[in-house]
Amino acid sequence: MKRPLLAVAAALLLIGGVAGSAAADAPAGQPVRPAAASVEVPSGVSAGVAVFDRQTGTFTEQLNSSTRFRSASIVKLLMALDYLWDRDPDYTVPAADRAWLEPMLRSSNDSAANNYWSDHGGTAIITRMVKNLELKDTAVPPAGKEGFWGYTALSARDTVTIYRYLLDSAPAPVRTFVMDNLRQSTRCASDKFDQHFGIAGAFSKPWAVKQGWSGTSFEKGTCGTASTATATGTSSPAPAAADVDVDLTRPALHSTGTVGAGDRSIVAVFTLHPVGTSYGKAYTDIGRLTRSLNVPGATRPAGWWYGTWSDHVNVRPNPNTGNPAITQLPAGVEVLVGCQARGEKVDVPPYSNDWWAYLPQYNGWISNIYINSPDNKMPDVKDC
Repeated sequence: MKRPLLAVAAALLLIGGVAGSAAADAPAGQPVRPAAASVEVPSGVSAGVAVFDRQTGTFTEQLNSSTRFRSASIVKLLMALDYLWDRDPDYTVPAADRAWLEPMLRSSNDSAANNYWSDHGGTAIITRMVKNLELKDTAVPPAGKEGFWGYTALSARDTVTIYRYLLDSAPAPVRTFVMDNLRQSTRCASDKFDQHFGIAGAFSKPWAVKQGWSGTSFEKGTCGTASTATATGTSSPAPAAADVDVDLTRPALHSTGTVGAGDRSIVAVFTLHPVGTSYGKAYTDIGRLTRSLNVPGATRPAGWWYGTWSDHVNVRPNPNTGNPAITQLPAGVEVLVGCQARGEKVDVPPYSNDWWAYLPQYNGWISNIYINSPDNKMPDVKDC
C-alpha cells in the first residue's frame, strides 16, 4: 500500500471502481476493448448523446438527443459560423481575425468569444444561426442573462446538424478553416483547463473536437504550468434553474466533434453532473460514457485505464523529477496507462515507490505512487 487507507477509500469512491482494475468499459486486468453499442451513463450524470455515421447516413446512438443543455463553449462554433457566413468574395480570413478566431476554436479562448458576442449583437448571433441552419432546439440565453453566451441552449441533435452543415454544405474555405482548427485542439485550453476529455481521450486520431465546460465547483485549471487563471464567460454565478427550461446550476462538461478518417462519425456528448462535482470526476465520467459509444470508424487507444489520487499530479517527460513538468493532471482524474518502468524513487511519507506509469496521451510519466493500485507495480500493465 502506498498511502493512508482513508485516502485510498476516497480515491476509490471518486473513480467508482476497485483499486487496480481498469475502467468500467474493460474487465480488470485487460486492455481497452471496443464497447458495445449502448450508452453507459455514470451514476448521477444526466446526458444527451447523438452519434451520426456519415457513411451510412444513420444515427448509431441517440439518448435524450433533443434535450437542451446550456452550451458552455460549444456555442463558439455558432459564433465562428456567424462570422464566416456569406463573406465576400472568397471567405478569406484576415490575419487580425485569425488572431482571435483560431484561439477561440483551438483553445476555447473566452476573451475572443466575449468580444465577438458584445460587438455583433449578442443574442442576435444565435437568432441568425438558428434560422440559417434550421436548428430545432437552440435558443438564446434566458431573460436577464443575455450577456452570458455560455447559457445559450443547445442539444445533441442540433450539434450534429451544425457539423453536418460544416462537412456537407458549407463552402469549402469555411469547412477547411473551422475543421482544421478543431483538428488542432490544444490539450491546455486558454484558461488552463485540460480539455482533451470525452472524444479526445476515448479515441485515437484522426479526430476534431470542440469542447465545453461550466461549473462553479470546478477548481482552477492547472494544465501546462502552474496557474492562477480562472474560467471566464461560462462559469458565472447561475440564476435559479426554475427560471428557465435549461439547467444552469449543475456542472456541465460537453464533448463534440468528428471521429475517424474522412470525419466519418459526428459525436455530440452533453453531460451535467451533481452539484459540487470536481473537474477530475466530471472528466472521468464523460470519458467513461464516451468510451461506451458505438462510433463507426473510431480507433480506440491501447492501454489500461486507472484512477489517480492527489491534486496537481505532475506529468514528467521522463520517469524522474529531474526535468520540469509537462503539465499537471486534473485532481483525481482517470488516465490511460500504456506501460510502466522503474525510475526515480518518489516519497509520499510514509510510502515510497520507484515505478512510473507512461501516459501515451500526454507523452509523459507519472509516479505510480499516485495510481490507484494495491501494489507499487500495477499487476496487469506491461513493462515499457
